[in-house]
Amino acid sequence: MFRWEDSTGFYILWILPLVAAWMWWTYRKQKSQRASFASNHLFDKLIRHKTQTFQKSLVLGFALFFLILAWINPQYGLKKEKQKVEKSDIMIALDISNSMNATDISPSRMEKAKRLISEIIRARKGDQLGLILFAGGAYLQMPLTSDYAAAELFAKTANPGMAGTQGTAIGEAIDLAMRSVKDDHQRALIILSDGEDHDDNALSQADKAADAGWNIFTIGVGTTEGALVPVVKEGREEYKVDDEGNPVKSAINESLLTDIADKGKGQYYRLDDNIADIVADVNTQLEKMSKRTVEIKSFTEYRSFYQYFLAIALLLIMVYFFHDFKVKTV
Repeated sequence: MFRWEDSTGFYILWILPLVAAWMWWTYRKQKSQRASFASNHLFDKLIRHKTQTFQKSLVLGFALFFLILAWINPQYGLKKEKQKVEKSDIMIALDISNSMNATDISPSRMEKAKRLISEIIRARKGDQLGLILFAGGAYLQMPLTSDYAAAELFAKTANPGMAGTQGTAIGEAIDLAMRSVKDDHQRALIILSDGEDHDDNALSQADKAADAGWNIFTIGVGTTEGALVPVVKEGREEYKVDDEGNPVKSAINESLLTDIADKGKGQYYRLDDNIADIVADVNTQLEKMSKRTVEIKSFTEYRSFYQYFLAIALLLIMVYFFHDFKVKTV
């Protein structure tokens, strides 16, 4: 197995275009100043030896490139052993109903909820994570996985247009989570919703999930004052109206979300500008859960190859400082 020991070093590679741009700007400035003194033809006659600036800059650029690669340190796995690790199984259920587009919290309920999900994913690396999307119905967007990049991508691309029917079927989301994780151990479900539509099935499903070893955490997204619900019709953004043509205002249903968390032996949180606080407290609660032991094979010994890149870089640095880049002009 090949890997880079410190892949964050790749960000340093952005220095190289900046160095190249600076050198090009310096070269153009010198050329402009020289043109004000004499023409290029006359300048070549006056200066018998001219430094090859481009070649010298190129050598320096490659030296920096190989120094960065040496820092990142490419490695190849040599020895693979079985290891036992402890993991938690965590399902995240996101409400994608139209009411989540309301902007009573900035930039919108949906976007704020997705930001929180991203932070939870980053904080729970090492666990198995899955994603459920729900509105009028619920469906499994991503089964349990350790592919955290994919988990973030699926969460970030979620939107109301992906829902077949509108509504807030929290009960179906809980039932789907239970059916998606069949192993008999303690598991967690994190629900992000405004709880707008009252779901009579949600409380009974939460009770059933608790009996099956689940802990349900609910996160309310929205305000009690509420906001109008934007919808897109024929390419134009309008506001949702009732049967009589009056604008519909959506407000958070905290009582339902609190009851679900109580039934599910979890905790309720209200999302506003406290993302870091929620993530920290959810982490604390999840760490109290019993984890399941999983046996995996992983490399325990690696061979490093940084020294080859370092040798090339040092050779180029010596060439830069000691090689004569001057050519005789005629």
